[in-house]
Amino acid sequence: MPFIENQGVKIYWDEQGQGTPVLLIMGLGYPSQMWHRTRPLLAERYRTIALDNRGVGRSDVPPGPYPILVMAEDAAAVLDAAGVESAHVYGISMGGMIAQEFALQFPHRVRSLILGCTAAGGPTAVRAEPEVTQLLMSRGQMTPDEAAEASIPFIYDSGTPRARIDEDLAVRRDWFPRPEAYINQLMGILAWEAYSRLDRIEAPTLVIHGERDRLVPPGNGQLIAARIPNAKLVLIPHAGHMFPTDQPEAAHRPVLDFLAAQ
Repeated sequence: MPFIENQGVKIYWDEQGQGTPVLLIMGLGYPSQMWHRTRPLLAERYRTIALDNRGVGRSDVPPGPYPILVMAEDAAAVLDAAGVESAHVYGISMGGMIAQEFALQFPHRVRSLILGCTAAGGPTAVRAEPEVTQLLMSRGQMTPDEAAEASIPFIYDSGTPRARIDEDLAVRRDWFPRPEAYINQLMGILAWEAYSRLDRIEAPTLVIHGERDRLVPPGNGQLIAARIPNAKLVLIPHAGHMFPTDQPEAAHRPVLDFLAAQ
């Protein structure tokens, strides 16, 4: 299993497929295995490179907090280890925040940028309903299974079949994060802001968001798309935060088309 070390922390990464590289960055508390719906499709045409962010999956769990900038530097170290100078970068949720920071810090390494169900932080961000904040802050007092079950109404659309949700839970269950790691990532999110800098991003950008996202409201995707020059926005009906699970075809087609156009 390949690991790299960044700032004394071991980061797990792996690759699947061949072709132009696509770097995949997952969200808060989630391991890279949660690309299980998207990655096989991308790997048919591209060399997909995915990492476990610090604190989750097979990566180390160092003391926190974990700044978004540091996690972007972890991603850059993974590309170095893979021998890749530049890649298409696709981040979901917190991974989309890391992807934004990556594009700002390492613009020459970004062929294109895909930002899924994410926000840009700061005072302009569209806030979720109070119940979401309560859930995020109380997860440390729940068992991993309790926390996963409690989050379902906030991250999946109400019309998504339970069997499909259970498929996601089966993937996650072996990799539920330790409470301190979850909090360390969350603290990094809360301390981060990119909105004021987004107009510096020059890479072709696709912003994709579920119309019914309760965790990160879709207004955040609209703000990002309006701020990044020439960004394309796709809003997916009948989809929440986990839009690749809620609407797999509608989630994957715009991504594949966008990458093909590059």
